[in-house]
Amino acid sequence: MRQIPRSKFSPLRRSLVAAVAAIGLTAGLSPIAQASTDYPNKPVRLIVPYAPGGATDVIGRVVAQHLSTALGQQFVVENRAGAGGSIGAGQVAKAEADGYTVMLGAFTSHTINAALMPETVPFDINNSFEYVSIVGRVPLVFVTHPSVEAKNLSDLIALAKAKPGALSFASAGNGSPQHMALELFQRQTGTEVLHVPYKGSGPALTDLVGGQINAMIDTVPAAQSQIQAGNLRALGTTTEERVPTLPDVPTAAEAGLPDFHISSMFALAAPAGTPEPVVRKLNDALKEILNKQEVKDSLLAQGALATYTTPEDASKAIIEEYNKWVNLIKEANIQVQ
Repeated sequence: MRQIPRSKFSPLRRSLVAAVAAIGLTAGLSPIAQASTDYPNKPVRLIVPYAPGGATDVIGRVVAQHLSTALGQQFVVENRAGAGGSIGAGQVAKAEADGYTVMLGAFTSHTINAALMPETVPFDINNSFEYVSIVGRVPLVFVTHPSVEAKNLSDLIALAKAKPGALSFASAGNGSPQHMALELFQRQTGTEVLHVPYKGSGPALTDLVGGQINAMIDTVPAAQSQIQAGNLRALGTTTEERVPTLPDVPTAAEAGLPDFHISSMFALAAPAGTPEPVVRKLNDALKEILNKQEVKDSLLAQGALATYTTPEDASKAIIEEYNKWVNLIKEANIQVQ
């Protein structure tokens, strides 16, 4: 075919050809790719996979409020409770990957559910989500009834070794973060204790304060008032640094368990396949939001330490935690009862 020399085109015509070509390229983009360039241009659903009023819900509403301000569109919280958070997480996993459905989830619970019940959870931790950022962590704390002859964590380990199976530990239920922390404690210390599962932290703490149970590894928010009232003795927290609300309580590492780091982890996630520009825009907003003192204070009121990560670090932390539970469940032969 005969080629038309470039000189045959006038400057005006060349400009028109370039404009038409640009329109053609834009038309070839998917609707999601086009929408990601001006995201968000409509309200965003922020799914909290738990009932209203709990820590995850409150944290979700704090994050939603500040994202609304930062990005100029409403982030509307919708509670989708059930199956330990799995129902809401499954709905997000199946949502359109356009950034207009995101989730504020308790990913320690999600990773445990996925590791413990892989055949029943409606999502795949490795493949169902784009992880935007971890937004907060809730530390755990070792607590005992004052009658237990252990003044520190080393004493507790020695006591458990001296009387295998005699020391009773409560948990918030089989498969709860408190239960997993207890199993990890036994594996790392070579001890054997009596696990007594309850239906939540409330009744477990009631029996612990009453002396029917010896010890528990519970969240700081749940146990803190009883610690401050002198009804429970705190032996160590499960974070790398001391918890601001319990400054006199050493970390587990300081108390003799250098590799014992567990916290309930909250993160913002979107469906897998959400465009990278959308994930980055959300992450950039969270970086600014989570550095605000008012946000730190709001999360701390729920017992959570504000935490910002890149999407890559969030994904790494969540997948590593999932793999940790998979290995622990296999080694300890933990089963849902």
